[in-house]
Amino acid sequence: MKLLLTSGGVNNKSIHEALVDMLDKQIAECNALCIPTAMYGHPWVGPGVKAWEFISGKEQNPMVNLGWKSVGVLELTALPSLDKERWVPLVKETDVLLVSGGDALYLCHWMQQSGLAELLPTLRAVYVGMSAGSMVMAPHIGEAFVGWTPPSGGDQALGLVDFSIFPHVDHEMLPENTMAAAEQWAAEIQGKAYAIDDDTAIKVIDGKAEVISEGHWKLLSKVSS
Repeated sequence: MKLLLTSGGVNNKSIHEALVDMLDKQIAECNALCIPTAMYGHPWVGPGVKAWEFISGKEQNPMVNLGWKSVGVLELTALPSLDKERWVPLVKETDVLLVSGGDALYLCHWMQQSGLAELLPTLRAVYVGMSAGSMVMAPHIGEAFVGWTPPSGGDQALGLVDFSIFPHVDHEMLPENTMAAAEQWAAEIQGKAYAIDDDTAIKVIDGKAEVISEGHWKLLSKVSS
């Protein structure tokens, strides 16, 4: 499984080059599916115009608007009402999944309910996450990021990587997202964690993580006593 876990999308040359390298062919030759589901669970970005901006490539964060051969929409909340034969072959054939930000636990819930979570480790597609779309891969997101509450409660996510992510460090629109806040969050996570800004991504291939950055980031690990 190939993952490119970003805070703010494909924001710079280094992240863009990492994506192309993971795809093994040019973006203009690749078919993409975008997944806006996380946006609906977050009061700042959905539902409504923000979801449309992501799907149409009109938003500022580069993902859908990178010049793909084609872009389709995979809405996870609809999938449980469809036969898997209607959508699983489409996902298996696509080159890249573009997963928006929003609410990580809402996204996690619908990934599990739809069956996509179980399918993800088997796909050849490159998974590109932004913010919550990246955080959902972690074992936990941390109580600080719990908004929408899943039926089971808690802050557990998919656990497809062995680290958690604190995104948007020192973002001008999020003054509370300081490195000090990230360090406090990491202490509560009690596991391996990264704090990353919007010019940073984490590339994961076969479980091996590599930081790609033109900005600033920090590896935050809980040290066992």
